[in-house]
Amino acid sequence: MITALLIAFAVYVLAGKQITEKVKAWYATAQVPTIDGQYVAAIALLIAAVIAFAPSRQAPAPGPAPAPPDAFSLRGKFIGPTAAEDASTMAALCGELAECIDYDGKHDQRLKTGVAFDDLRIAAREMRCKGESIGARQPQVRDAVHKFLDDAVGSSGGPVTPESRAAWVSALRDLSRAAADVTK
Repeated sequence: MITALLIAFAVYVLAGKQITEKVKAWYATAQVPTIDGQYVAAIALLIAAVIAFAPSRQAPAPGPAPAPPDAFSLRGKFIGPTAAEDASTMAALCGELAECIDYDGKHDQRLKTGVAFDDLRIAAREMRCKGESIGARQPQVRDAVHKFLDDAVGSSGGPVTPESRAAWVSALRDLSRAAADVTK
């Protein structure tokens, strides 16, 4: 819109006097149409239709809610040239593991023990990271995650209850969020 106004203003500056004279000459010789109520009503209906079908300006969709101040955080723990990539990989990996464990709990329940959860985590990490260990590159992250998981889900490799499965899913989602927050 501003571009059109600037172009119109530039045209007026360059040829304003000639355009004004031609408009005055045309207006002096032109017949002015008479406008009755029927035309006014038709124009009002057209304007209303355009307004009704014009895309409305919507407020932008709200972003994800900020983490509570006491939530687990990994800020400042990812260090070095691979820090952002490692955080992004960890966020994706933990998020997917949470979804897998949650899905399994609602369907087949193949994962029945804490050892099975750990085996799934190790296999997923080895396949996604092609054998490389984010924990080896990021020891501060490794230690924080280890402590967080011990506190959140314990260290039992035994049978999984619905409550302990929910705790694992919640803990992995928290890890995913904490790692994703580092990349923002």
